[in-house]
Parts: sequence; C-alpha cells; structure tokens
Amino acid sequence: MTPPRRSALLRATTVVAAVVPLCTAGWLGWRAIDDAPAATATAVASPTATEAQTTPLTPPVAAAPTAAAAPTPAPTPAPTPAAPTLAGRTIVLDPGHNPGNFQHPSEINRQVDIGNSRKECDTTGTETNAGYTEAEYALDVSRRAREILAARGATVVLVQDGDRPWGPCIDERARAGAVAHADVALSVHGDGGPASGSGFHVIMPAKVVAGKADNSAIVEPSHRLGLLLREHFHAATGEPYADYTASEGLDTRSDLGGLNLSSVPKVFIECGNMRNSTDAKRMTDPQWRQQAALGIADALTAYLTTR
Repeated sequence: MTPPRRSALLRATTVVAAVVPLCTAGWLGWRAIDDAPAATATAVASPTATEAQTTPLTPPVAAAPTAAAAPTPAPTPAPTPAAPTLAGRTIVLDPGHNPGNFQHPSEINRQVDIGNSRKECDTTGTETNAGYTEAEYALDVSRRAREILAARGATVVLVQDGDRPWGPCIDERARAGAVAHADVALSVHGDGGPASGSGFHVIMPAKVVAGKADNSAIVEPSHRLGLLLREHFHAATGEPYADYTASEGLDTRSDLGGLNLSSVPKVFIECGNMRNSTDAKRMTDPQWRQQAALGIADALTAYLTTR
C-alpha cells in the first residue's frame, strides 16, 4: 500500500527543525575558539625562554648630540680711511687776469717793480673770437682744480675768486704764496697767439737776482713742477704741445713778475691758444675744462707726493 504523501509545508518544517540544531552547534564551537584566553595568543606571540636567552637585543640608538651653537663672530671693524693724499699741504692757484679788468684801465696800467724791470700791474688778457675771455676761462679752471685738490685733502687758496673788481697786481700775486705759507703755486692762463698756432705750454722761472727779486731758491723745484705739469696736462686733455712758441711745451722766462718775485715754487700754464679755432672750441667746452683742471691737480699732487 502506498504511504500517504506529506504536504510541502510539513517537509519544509522538518528540514528547518533538523538544520537549526546543527547551526546552533556550529555557532557555539566558533564562539569557544574566539573566546580562548588571551594568554594563548600571548604565548604564541612571545618568544620562548630559550629564544629570549639566545636572541641578542638591539641596543637603543643614542640620540645624536645637539651641536653647540657656533659663537657669533665679532663684527669686523671698518677699515680706517686712508689719510687724504694732500693732507697738510697748501696750494695757491692764481687765475690769470680778472673779468673786471676791462672796466679799470687806469688801475691795471699802473707800473710795478718786478726786480729786473717794471711792468703793468695787470692786463685784460685775451679772448676767443666769440668773446669768451681768458679771465673767465682761468677762473673756471682754477675753481675746478681747487675742488679736486680739496677732495684730496689740500688747503687751496685762490689769489682772486671773482671777488675783486680788478687785479690784483702781479707783485701781489707773486707774494700770495708766501702769505698763505703755501708749498707750491700755479698760475692758470690761456694764450693769445697767432690764429694759425695751437697747443699748450708751461712757463717756468729763469733765475732772477736783481733789485727786489731773488728767486734762485725756487728755480729748480719750479722746473720739476713744470715737467710734471706738461706730462699730466697732456695726459688729461690730449692737448698737443704748442707749435707756435716754446720748445716741446716748455718755456723759461725772466720777464714775468709772478715768477721773478715768488718765494715758493711756481709756474704758469698757457692751456691753449684762444685765438685758434680748434683750441677755442676745446677751451669753451666745460667737459674739457674739467679735464684741464684734472691735469693741473694731478701735476700738483705728483709734485707734492714724490719729492
């Protein structure tokens, strides 16, 4: 006889009832493993006593010592400035003539004693064809040279600085060096030669012992100054030696009161021929006049620092 069929619901209930105890048993087994004492895990992770005795311990790495801060170096003292080259030196610059001489003919035409003769107190000087006067030129260059020399430490005295209506006379100009207790004196001029001639020249004193003049003590040092002036003026300006007077840029004269009566070494410089168009163009250029002043200052510096 065929046994009776179970319903689908009954079969499902039976399966579930059988599965549940099995799942419960499995869950309890995994929970037992998961709840094993922590000592077991520790025992697995820790080395055995033998391993602890035979495994060397790595010594702790010592921290690098902190470097001592380097001492702050003492500040380097500023170098002591060198003494000015011409400190303690006195220089007389004699700008030739005077811009006001034109208005004072009677005063400048007065005769004065220069030892071996008599000459006019002063003259008006020359000028370019365009009317730029020697007196203006000489005063400007002298002022420029004064600035350069003063920067080098010298005491610079100008015989006239545009502060006199005329003159002074040539005998007073000659005495200016002694009055200032100067080491050296130099007279600045521009020449009025033939228009075809150009170039500069230096005038040095001839020995004059006559009447009130006796310049014998200054002749040799003045000649040394003259040679230095020729060298440095030519180097600074490029101006050639005069081709219409003097010889190789040098002249020696006994007829100039400013040299006959001087008691300190002194020379004149005729910086160029103002009647020559080429020289006139140079001498009216302020930049060239600055170069002329530098040449004069360099010559005086060389004279005072090499003797």
